[in-house]
Amino acid sequence: MTLYYHFDETTPLTGRLAMGVEYDGTRFCGFQRLKHAPSVQGALEEALARVAGAPVHLYASGRTDSGVHATRQVIHFDPPTARSEKAWIFGANSNLPRDLAIRWVKPVADDFHSRLGALARRYRYIFLNQLSRPVMERHNVTWCRDPLDAPAMHRAAQALVGEHDFSSFRAAGCQSKSPWRQMHFCEVNRFGPLVVIDIQGNAFLHHMIRNIAGALASVGRGARSESYIKELLDKRSRREGDVTAPACGLHFVDSIYDERFELPREPLGPNLLAFTGEWSGERALPDNARIAARRKLSFADALDPRP
Repeated sequence: MTLYYHFDETTPLTGRLAMGVEYDGTRFCGFQRLKHAPSVQGALEEALARVAGAPVHLYASGRTDSGVHATRQVIHFDPPTARSEKAWIFGANSNLPRDLAIRWVKPVADDFHSRLGALARRYRYIFLNQLSRPVMERHNVTWCRDPLDAPAMHRAAQALVGEHDFSSFRAAGCQSKSPWRQMHFCEVNRFGPLVVIDIQGNAFLHHMIRNIAGALASVGRGARSESYIKELLDKRSRREGDVTAPACGLHFVDSIYDERFELPREPLGPNLLAFTGEWSGERALPDNARIAARRKLSFADALDPRP
């Protein structure tokens, strides 16, 4: 995918479709559809149904929490009617609120599944580290006025890399059956006043990244030693954990799939970090059994209840 190209407006797209979605999560109560509050899924399904002229049910690569943003949320659905690329994108976006937009659409194989087929998910947590409160960036960063030692935070974060029990970093109400997750990398870098936690793994627990960000901030402020993250990890207890960082600083920036699906590549978000120049899927995935097995997993296999 290049930054500029013309959407096709003549060829009807048939079969399963994947879409790249971007949203500011400030006013949404998370991605998942809710009856009592605005959700990203609800807004998308209603807009797509207007284009299709029939109900649409979609699936997403991950469910973000209330207030969390996304620059590359990948969804898929089986359209009830055929529409062109331009009709899906322009038609849906004209029916979506200004804080939510579809960036691209692509036909995919029937065994593509945005959640079950994801090989990795990547987030960036952004602290604005300055004395004065943010104005222009206030909805997209977490303000920290205490000086943060980014190199110390980075060194502490390396304890998270690999496969671990992340019980100390999961929310009390997390519904996941297992606290074990595999982190591919966790980097902390400073770009002027921005301190960015860049983390990628196979999947994440409820509030996991925000809890990691809260603990790393304690290390960065000097309130805790660099061994603090490893100590929390070993305790395997949320009661021993640190504060949960605010949702506004968290951005879902990439969801990675097998290359055979040929999903569009695009600059990693948010635009506050566009100067880093990195694109989606640019880093090689770890060579491990979990990813190898997921590459071979079909949609039917994933839904098969047999052991």
